[in-house]
Amino acid sequence: MIMKLLVDGGAMKPGPTIAQKLGPAGINMGKLIGDINNATKEFSGIKVPVSVDVNTKTKTYKIEVSSPSVAEMLKKEFGLEKGSGQPHKIKMANASIEQLIKVGKLKESGMLTKDFKAALKSVVGSCVSLGILVENKNPKIVSEEIDKGVYDSFIKEGKTVVSAEKRSRLDAHFELVKKQQEELLKKEEEEKKAKEEAAAAAAPAAGAAAPAAAGKEEKPAAAAAGAKPAAAPPVKEEKGKAKK
Repeated sequence: MIMKLLVDGGAMKPGPTIAQKLGPAGINMGKLIGDINNATKEFSGIKVPVSVDVNTKTKTYKIEVSSPSVAEMLKKEFGLEKGSGQPHKIKMANASIEQLIKVGKLKESGMLTKDFKAALKSVVGSCVSLGILVENKNPKIVSEEIDKGVYDSFIKEGKTVVSAEKRSRLDAHFELVKKQQEELLKKEEEEKKAKEEAAAAAAPAAGAAAPAAAGKEEKPAAAAAGAKPAAAPPVKEEKGKAKK
C-alpha cells in the first residue's frame, strides 16, 4: 500500500486520515511520523511531498521524500505565507539572481530541463505568478536577460549568496515599490467609495422621478374623460319613400 502525503517539513503531526489507513495495518504511528520528520527536517517550514510504501504483511514501510515545489521554496526563501493575489499589480518580494540560482540548484535534478539555464528560467517563471521582482525588474525581463547571457558569470560561478551591499540596494528599491503599491490601493479604494456614494445618492432621485413621470402620463387621460361627448349627427330621411 502506497500513501502520498504533503507534510510540513520536519513538523508532521498525527492526523485522522493517516491513522485510519495505517492504524489497522499495525503500523507504529509515532515511529512513522518521527521517521518522516527526520527525513524532511532539511525542508523545515516548507510543504514537502512524501510517499510511504507500506508492507502490511511485515509491518514495515519505506519513506521517499520528493523535492518541494519551486513555489514553496521561493515562499520559504522570502518568508512569504502565500503569493500575490494580483501579481501584475502587487509585488511580494525582490529577489537577487543569487537566490534564484540557489533554488534552481536544489530543484534542477527534479526538473525536465536540458541545462541549468532552463532550470533557472523555470524558477524565474514561478516568480511571475507569485508576484516577486527579480533584480528590481519584471521576471519576464530577467528571463530574456538569461538567454542573452547577462547572468552567465553568476551561473558559471554558482553564486548562491547575495552580498550585504546588494541586498541593501534591493531592499531599498522594494520599499519604494511597496509605497507606490500602498498609494495605488488607497486611490482605488477612494474611487470605489466615491462611486458607491454617488450610486447611493442617485437612487432616491431616481425613485422620486418615477411617480412624477407617472402623473404626467395620467393628465391627458383625465382631460379626455372630462370632455363633452360629440353630438350625434342628425338622421336624414331617406328620399324616394312614399307617404302613407
